[in-house]
Amino acid sequence: MSNLREEIPLRFVQMGDLHLTEQRLQNHQDFIRIVRELNRSVAGDVDFVYLPGDNADDGTDDQFGLVRGGLDELRLPWRAIPGDHDFKPRSLDSFYRGLGVPQLPFAEEIRGHLCLFLDVVSQGAGGPDFRLGAEQFDWLKDRLAEAQRDGKACVVFMHAYPADLGEEAERLSQLLDLSCARLVAMGHTHYNEIAHDGRTIYAATRSTGQIEEGPVGFSFAALDGDVVSWRFKPLDSPWPFVMITSPADRRLDLREAEAAPTRLIRACAWGAATVTSGAFRVDDGPWSPMSPGDRGIFTAPILAGRGMFRLEVRVTDENGATDSDVIECDASGVGRSSTGSDAGSIGAWPERHLFATQLGPNRNGRKW
Repeated sequence: MSNLREEIPLRFVQMGDLHLTEQRLQNHQDFIRIVRELNRSVAGDVDFVYLPGDNADDGTDDQFGLVRGGLDELRLPWRAIPGDHDFKPRSLDSFYRGLGVPQLPFAEEIRGHLCLFLDVVSQGAGGPDFRLGAEQFDWLKDRLAEAQRDGKACVVFMHAYPADLGEEAERLSQLLDLSCARLVAMGHTHYNEIAHDGRTIYAATRSTGQIEEGPVGFSFAALDGDVVSWRFKPLDSPWPFVMITSPADRRLDLREAEAAPTRLIRACAWGAATVTSGAFRVDDGPWSPMSPGDRGIFTAPILAGRGMFRLEVRVTDENGATDSDVIECDASGVGRSSTGSDAGSIGAWPERHLFATQLGPNRNGRKW
């Protein structure tokens, strides 16, 4: 056990687009419930909570006051970027004045990973006219190059898919493909979706304010070394909650070449009651114990040969409540084509609340 990796992965919680308009409407009530759930059950075991834009439906001072009121109650660090609805006044003055966030773009190193927060709205003409602009594009290119040079994996936080950025789309997708960006965390779609182009995972979380599929909730995401993990939690589902952060599920595996045998399992658990134990099994084999560590992380050595296998981790809290996470591993590695768009969608994964419905404003849903 002494040689197990001790670094804590980068972990964040993502809310969906809030689209707040008035106090006491359902999306405002759900927003406050999410804040209180995170305060009770997540504590300091994530690095921050992320709001991916479209926070205020009309971008007004009063609506941003509702957003800030909920965030002031949140006892966790948070980060926010704007979406097209935040830019409805054709200015982000209310966004910056109401939320007090740093001027975008900005970069932040967290747990050895570089987090890049972007504004894809204010250089456009409003609505879904997304673009970075020349100055921000150069800034992103330089930050990615520095991270590549320093051997740091990156997470990019932007409102929409790179492919939605019009004439910048192809160049931005190519830039990300050639970089050390492992995850792009987005809003805008209103539905849960993950796309995979072989080099980068693109993940969007279901809207909190304008939902056409499934229940309201929030997602957990992690970057554990180069392994990306993502799991959605419905607001009304019970705790504890566990997510395997290593090894990678085959649908999220970024390796392009044949991989070495898996040697380490890591899983992160959260809950209001202390999670006291963890165990794992491969396929339908016997359960084996995992070692508890700091910040809700459970670890165990494993030696799985090449080929497909199923990995399940189960955790139990002090009250006897349990939760399980299951992934499918392919130790032979994977290969995919590069797109930077939802053309690389991994499709339905119901256990992760990924339904492949694309019921939202930019595909098959209502035109909100």
